[in-house]
Amino acid sequence: MTFLSKTRRFLWGEVPSTREESKLLFKIDWFILSYCCLMYFTNYLDRSNISNAYVSGMKEELNMQGTEFNKINTIFTCGYIIGMIPNNMMLQIVSPRIWLPSMQIVWGVLTFCTSAVHNVESIYAIRFFQAMAESSTFVGTHYILGSWYKPGELGKRSGIFTSSGLIGTLFSGVLQAAVYKHLNGVSGRGGWRWLFIIDGIITLPIALYGFLIFPDVPLTTKAFYLSIEERKLASDRIQADIQVARNPVTWSTAKRILSKWRWYGCSLLFAISGETECFGSNNIMGQWMKAVGGYSVEQIDYYPSGATAFAIASTLICATWTDYTRVRWPVLVYMATACIISASCLIVWSSPTGLKFFAFYIAGASFAGQATTFAWANQICADDDQERGIVLASMNLWNNVINAWWSLVFYPATDAPKFHKGMIAMICASVATLGATWLVWYLEKRENRMKDDDSCSRSIHSEGGPETRGVDEKKRETGDEIKV
Repeated sequence: MTFLSKTRRFLWGEVPSTREESKLLFKIDWFILSYCCLMYFTNYLDRSNISNAYVSGMKEELNMQGTEFNKINTIFTCGYIIGMIPNNMMLQIVSPRIWLPSMQIVWGVLTFCTSAVHNVESIYAIRFFQAMAESSTFVGTHYILGSWYKPGELGKRSGIFTSSGLIGTLFSGVLQAAVYKHLNGVSGRGGWRWLFIIDGIITLPIALYGFLIFPDVPLTTKAFYLSIEERKLASDRIQADIQVARNPVTWSTAKRILSKWRWYGCSLLFAISGETECFGSNNIMGQWMKAVGGYSVEQIDYYPSGATAFAIASTLICATWTDYTRVRWPVLVYMATACIISASCLIVWSSPTGLKFFAFYIAGASFAGQATTFAWANQICADDDQERGIVLASMNLWNNVINAWWSLVFYPATDAPKFHKGMIAMICASVATLGATWLVWYLEKRENRMKDDDSCSRSIHSEGGPETRGVDEKKRETGDEIKV
């Protein structure tokens, strides 16, 4: 393999074996990733704007008190949990090309509505229904990616998809700072209200793009840009690694899935590891800066973007490395270690400001685990399409079940700026992540070893074992025959 081929494989996954497959991969990369990334970008843009709005005038204008900000996030999480299973069921009934853009239109319209609220109770209601619509995106996209890409291609694409959400978070902070500077007070609206209007304007055209180009899954795609031969190739090329056939869901399906370790292990892993993202998802750095004072609104919006930038870099580098090595667990070790260092620096309140900035920024490594964990689950469950879909949904479900109360208990806004309980919770969640990572690694390794042993045993029986061949050969040599 030449140096250029090795570099291409490292950066973009397995090199297609034929020109036709290379052309197909280019098309699905362009059309699937372009829409999924733009959709997830607006998802996180609409989701992150509530944190940026809170520190940019919304708190004062709506007279928010105590833990009302945390309640907004908790209600959002509850809506996300409730909407997740129906959304994933609808993807089995309604074409993803129709369902995903439709949900995007719903949350785009609700984003517009947020710009007109006059009390926090209205935000509670809007965020609940917005979450129900947004819950279609994350697991639905990972399911789609796992249906089109080989294991050696999946990690990088999952990383790009996850990074698009982080770019939405990054852009939200930059956008809020710009909006506050140039539009605050225009037409009698605060800058934070203009943020929701602009977010809605960005969201709706992307939904229309999805209606036009999203290809569904290989077996059902009718995408205009794929020829009949390319549709067949899309299905054939992944059959060795992924179950392509889609069977009806029955009670035996649930029994089969719940009798294996995969559902339990993968759900536990993301339920715990997902909580290491709390510094970013709760904008702890922004709340800290606002509470200690001395920073302008623009600085409070801009400076936390450094953590998001570090998260994007970590996600893409780790996703590239895992596709090349086919080993996923080291990313979770890196992520957990970074979060332990971060929380350990922040829990010592007398630490210098520069060290606090460093600690908040390296906590962005926590987001590297998202893409890797879901690529790992796709890889583990590749031989069972139904199990893969349910496991991916359950991972996100259980993580959000914990999210519903985790930030309210450990990161209440009233704990700013120190968030002492949150720092302890971060260290504990990171240590638990290391334990859950080891457990999944061990169970996967044991399962693969059992498969190899079973395959070897079947091979020996089908070909005739050495002992049997020895007896047969001896009988032929002596002229003995088997009497029946």
